[in-house]
Amino acid sequence: MTTTTNTTNHAPSAAAAGTWQLGDRTVNRIGFGAMRLTGMPWDSAPRDRADAIAVLRRAIELGVNHIDTAAFYFLPTRSANELISTALQPYPDDLVITTKVGPTRSDQGEFEPYARPDQLRGQVELNIRQLGRDHIDIVNLRWGSGLDKESGSVAEHIGALADLREAGLIRHIGVSNITTDQLTEAMGITPVVCVQNRYGLTERTDDELVTLTREHDIAFVPFFAVGGSPRGIPDETGQAEVAAVAEAHGATPAQVRLAWTLHRGPHVLAIPGTGNPAHLDENIAAGALQLSDDELARLDGIAPAG
Repeated sequence: MTTTTNTTNHAPSAAAAGTWQLGDRTVNRIGFGAMRLTGMPWDSAPRDRADAIAVLRRAIELGVNHIDTAAFYFLPTRSANELISTALQPYPDDLVITTKVGPTRSDQGEFEPYARPDQLRGQVELNIRQLGRDHIDIVNLRWGSGLDKESGSVAEHIGALADLREAGLIRHIGVSNITTDQLTEAMGITPVVCVQNRYGLTERTDDELVTLTREHDIAFVPFFAVGGSPRGIPDETGQAEVAAVAEAHGATPAQVRLAWTLHRGPHVLAIPGTGNPAHLDENIAAGALQLSDDELARLDGIAPAG
């Protein structure tokens, strides 16, 4: 079935992708990732503050009710958490804010030694202060040093977050950048509501984790689902196949990649991030894109399953 995602008559809606139960909260499967709100450290200049605030408010207008952020998303003159707080307070009742703890950065932006379990409370409290809330809906333990997720037991850190949930600072617990064994370990300690790993059309190493989360009704929330690198260098693997599917739907290749991700299962959420209002509308519209079985098979063949 062919569905055109771009329309001049109606604004896109995050509700078009359907919903998922994220802990005890219902969210639209298309959300928003705040990492790029400030601009990236290697950009020539930070993003315009007014533009970032406008993008956040536009996201809420389009039905986004799940925002992913972190206190370590900052530049010397910009903080993602502060932008969210400024743009969206008073927060909508249905808005779920997810943050991450574990990595630490100095005031100059350099990554420092990974947080010990006893340091996680300070990180959670920092997010609470920056966001202007009295608790955080979901806190993900962002595991590993750099991009290394093969780094042993998560038990002590997950246990520390469970204590913070009992103290009322956290509503739910998630994990990020982890392996299937680490997820299983975490689930043995406390309920886990989401897993956030790098995953997409050409990044299939976590197919097993997608299956495991589906079996346990845990949300799988991929980052960099559109492909490419954190520095914005596009991934051109399978470019011709993606472009052909995009043309058939009057869509963009990025929309096709997002739609493919959402087709991986009803528990898969998307948190594409941007500081560009036009790109925001395109990302939200991707949730309405329905790919046929033949198109999915064609796209599946671009990269081998993990």
